[in-house]
Amino acid sequence: MLTILLLYGALGAFVGVLAGLLGVGGGLVIVPILVIAFGLQNVPQEIIMHMALGTSLASIIFTSISSFMAHHKRGAVQWQTVRRIVVGVMLGTFLGSCVAAVLSTNVLKLFFVLFLYFCAYQFLTNRRPKPTRELPGPFGMFLSGNIIGAISSWVGIGGGTLSVPYMIWCNVPVHRAIGTSAAIGLPIAIAGTAGFLYNGWGHALLPAYSIGFIYLPGLVGIAAVSVLTAPLGVKLAHSLPVDKLKKIFALLLIVVGTRMLFSIF
Repeated sequence: MLTILLLYGALGAFVGVLAGLLGVGGGLVIVPILVIAFGLQNVPQEIIMHMALGTSLASIIFTSISSFMAHHKRGAVQWQTVRRIVVGVMLGTFLGSCVAAVLSTNVLKLFFVLFLYFCAYQFLTNRRPKPTRELPGPFGMFLSGNIIGAISSWVGIGGGTLSVPYMIWCNVPVHRAIGTSAAIGLPIAIAGTAGFLYNGWGHALLPAYSIGFIYLPGLVGIAAVSVLTAPLGVKLAHSLPVDKLKKIFALLLIVVGTRMLFSIF
């Protein structure tokens, strides 16, 4: 068990820095590594992706708190935007997790792979939406939150890959978009965790030390370390060439996505 906790702790260290540095959901890294780790632990294939998504979202609760607090100290969180979108993202995430719970592992893997390729394309081209409009009214924010939350639940992320470009498109400055996205990641993670906990409760194939589709050793190992390293990522974001790092990260996503794609067939 100690070896397992150390493995997940190392993953948490990397994920925490990543969340603060690039403003992306750590789930882009957590989920595929959890899939590999669960495979080595002989977690049944029928629920391996569900376990990875649920555990990823649960760990992001802690990562997002550490990350958005660091951004808040720098004045980079638009709390009014968070309040306007929070109901939509929580509802979309919870309902999305309910849908994910009844889908097969291979369907979820395929959706995740396509999302990884989409993120890699974004990072490689560094294409940012033109800030041609303002944030919408209450209904528009609610609908946007639904979409961001639902997709986040299907890929186990805190939503930064979606909410950051969305806010930039709506004329929110980049650093404030990243900070606000980190704060939005908390309600997404809470709602997603609740959904995978509820839908996996009492499942016949759950491995030991699990509650619902959440694997507790993985959650503890990742969360305990990621909260310590997320502020470091935020600090590095203000001093390192983030655009170059995103291109390197994009290549990693392509490799990870391709490996997961081969595992489907």
